[in-house]
Amino acid sequence: MNAPLETLASPWRHEEDIRKSRFLAQAAPVGSITEALAFIETVSDTAATHNCWSYRIGDAYRFNDDGEPGGTAGRPMLQAIDGQGCDRVVVVVTRWYGGIKLGAGGLARAYGGTAAECLRLAPRVAIVATGRLFIHCDFAELALVTARIREMDGVLEQEIFVADGAELTVLAPADRLDAIAARMIDLSRGRIQPRRLD
Repeated sequence: MNAPLETLASPWRHEEDIRKSRFLAQAAPVGSITEALAFIETVSDTAATHNCWSYRIGDAYRFNDDGEPGGTAGRPMLQAIDGQGCDRVVVVVTRWYGGIKLGAGGLARAYGGTAAECLRLAPRVAIVATGRLFIHCDFAELALVTARIREMDGVLEQEIFVADGAELTVLAPADRLDAIAARMIDLSRGRIQPRRLD
């Protein structure tokens, strides 16, 4: 069985000097392509020789060599993200050229290695698959229902009051949804009939 994918707990930096060139890797957790591009824009140093980057968010990924020979920077960085079992992550490796050419293999090792070491050292958290339930309950049951949802790792994402009670949208780990639904049915003696939203 594959290990669960992880993302970073917070942004992280790692720096290496390789044959007089300085390589600074900066990585961050991201939830969207827009967030990834914003991070790249924020941490890129216009005074540096190159700001190469890569991100993976589920099936979406991109990389950029920023003037380095094709395939020597962005792709090895993407391989580092995948090799470290990460998802929802962006990495920027900034290089300040030190006067010694590294060659294609040396560049790939420098960019990929710096990115991989940054991700390896960064604190990480598992990515937990989540899902949503829709629950309609009477006002009299609302306090008990919301308490039980929280006890079972659910989060009340939305609560709308209607004429005959409350309509709740519950976000919870995907592997807990069936148990939460069963608990709501038992609690209400069948009056509450939760349904999945995704």
